[in-house]
Amino acid sequence: MTRKPLPELPVSAVLPALSEALGHGNSAVLVAPPGAGKTTLVPLALLDAPWLGTGKIILLEPRRLAARAAARRMAELLGEEPGETVGYAMRMENRTSARTRILVVTEGVLSRMILDDPELPGISAVFFDEFHERSLDGDFGLALALDVQGALRPELRLLVMSATLDGAPVARLLSGAPVIESEGRAFPVDIRYDERPAGIAIEDATAKAIRAALADESGSVLAFLPGQREIERTAERLQGRVSADTDIVPLYGMLDNKAQDAAIKPAPSGRRKVVLATSIAETSITIDGVRVVIDSGLSRLPRYEPASGLTRLETVRVSKASADQRAGRAGRTQPGVAIRLWRAEQTAALPAFTPPEILEADLSGLMLDCAAFGVVDPVSLSFLDPPPAPALYEARSLLRALDAIDEAGRLTESGAAMRRLALPVRLAHMVADAAKTGQAFEAVMLAVLLTERGLGGDGADLERRLMRFRSERSPRATAARQLAERLAKQASPSPSP
Repeated sequence: MTRKPLPELPVSAVLPALSEALGHGNSAVLVAPPGAGKTTLVPLALLDAPWLGTGKIILLEPRRLAARAAARRMAELLGEEPGETVGYAMRMENRTSARTRILVVTEGVLSRMILDDPELPGISAVFFDEFHERSLDGDFGLALALDVQGALRPELRLLVMSATLDGAPVARLLSGAPVIESEGRAFPVDIRYDERPAGIAIEDATAKAIRAALADESGSVLAFLPGQREIERTAERLQGRVSADTDIVPLYGMLDNKAQDAAIKPAPSGRRKVVLATSIAETSITIDGVRVVIDSGLSRLPRYEPASGLTRLETVRVSKASADQRAGRAGRTQPGVAIRLWRAEQTAALPAFTPPEILEADLSGLMLDCAAFGVVDPVSLSFLDPPPAPALYEARSLLRALDAIDEAGRLTESGAAMRRLALPVRLAHMVADAAKTGQAFEAVMLAVLLTERGLGGDGADLERRLMRFRSERSPRATAARQLAERLAKQASPSPSP
């Protein structure tokens, strides 16, 4: 079919080589720097590949915001709306149709698709975008896809894409797949350093750097901060201290979809925008008009503590790869400036990459899914980094205590019921237990509240948050209650005939 010509971006130069690699083999690795255009151009360029046939391309994105943004941008390039040729699917949101050929999903969706039907009917290719983020769901999804490709679907194409990843180890995991590299970003970025003095709060240093950038540079500003609290305090320090034509906009995970989407829209004509963001804005999105990035050099990562069974957030220095990703946001649509709030020589001391989540996460959900897949020992799957033995021991012990697996590591009837709920293991067990006494809906409402950040507010009083959640009228809260209703029906025992 005839389509609009695709824009020329740096990745365009390697599209023929990529097409050839996937035409002659079933796997490839694409390394392309920020702004190269890999997320949107690669799936569209391969839509007419002979090997695709009538099948779909599944594109995995690490975050919901990135998935929606990628789908919308690809649909826009085709002159369509999301849900036509390009659709997206994630928890509580689905824009697809019978016409959909490119389906953008969040990473956990692929794992569930494979576990529900390992043959992946109707799917010809799976593309893993931003794989350098090394999320647990991304690593597990690739391990499952490799197992499917090796045992059931040798013609299934797998493409791993990254902005900063060393492609060689991934290529080895993919049985020697070719590594294709795209050089250069769309526009140059001038990297500068402005060290935050000792004893100065990150919010004060960031607000000062933003004000200076607004005075000295043109265009909008994107500032990276570790979390919501720092964003709110930075916004307070900017109120009344920037010109009237400048909008201060937050961007973090607890915002609803509407607020997140508004944050990445370009500023109206004649206005400037300051986007205060967490690492949610690091990859896969473009905020038109941004030509200045201010990087605090900090991020917040989950750390699992086996002794308590809890995962806490820890503020850490960003990796060099993340710092490069952040700087690249300034060069997406025009030459830009990246201001780092540390000394230049400190960059060399940053870790090369963010540690893979699989090395530091609670693996009970992974272990439960593996059991559902018929895999007793997750180490037997093809992981880029094998899951640590102590974490697997803790996960196995928990699942045995919850009667989710038997002594041999096989899924029990109780474990199967828990896995169908697509909730963290402990919450799934709580819901399944509550269903036995007819309280499934109350338990699910609490579980959804705990897994969807920001519902009912962000206070520590869960009872008050639950009351607000029940009466909230936002689209996100409505979708969350509908999800709770579906999960409660799944958890409740079927009536006897």
